Amino acid sequence: MSKIINKVVGILIASDFFLNLGWGLLAPVFAIFIVQNIAVRDMSQAAEVAGFAALFYWITKSILEIPFGHFLDKHRGEKDDFWFMVIGTFITAIVPIGYLFSSVPWHIYLLQILHATGMAMALPSWSAIFTRHIDKGKEAFEWSISSTSIGAGAGIAGGLGGIMAGVVGFKVVFIFVSLFTAMAAILLIVIKDNIFKKEKDSVIIPSRPTVEP
Repeated sequence: MSKIINKVVGILIASDFFLNLGWGLLAPVFAIFIVQNIAVRDMSQAAEVAGFAALFYWITKSILEIPFGHFLDKHRGEKDDFWFMVIGTFITAIVPIGYLFSSVPWHIYLLQILHATGMAMALPSWSAIFTRHIDKGKEAFEWSISSTSIGAGAGIAGGLGGIMAGVVGFKVVFIFVSLFTAMAAILLIVIKDNIFKKEKDSVIIPSRPTVEP
């Protein structure tokens, strides 16, 4: 892979794959979890909880993502992008563990807000770093690899998630979602030196003026 794409882009894509692999496990069974554990088999309440869960996630993410992106653009360098990306992904990894202890709707809503906050931090920063490090002349190719990895991760997990929930239960699924998301965050740390070294090398040291006042 290193001969085809550079290390930073490769790690970003691998991280995104594990992130989508993890949350893809949850996608097909989340509504069933709400029915059985939150709404106590009341289908109308379960539909309401699932709807509001989506509302809290998307509204929170939509409110926060643009200000976060604006903040990152106003600060020169990639250190802030890197830490937003890593911390946001780790925040997202905590959310499935919270589901283990959820018993009432507001628990789900609060976790959805936390999930949205983490993703609002991680997505703009991931995109910014990916855009800056993409190989010249391979833009379409590398974006296509990124898109394919997202689809592959979500597709593989979609089938596995349903099987796992039926065989081992929701708790194990939540643990795996958290582990895969944490793995996505840990992978990002691998490129820390590459990000910080590029920033250090790009610093221009002002020369001493030839004529002093």
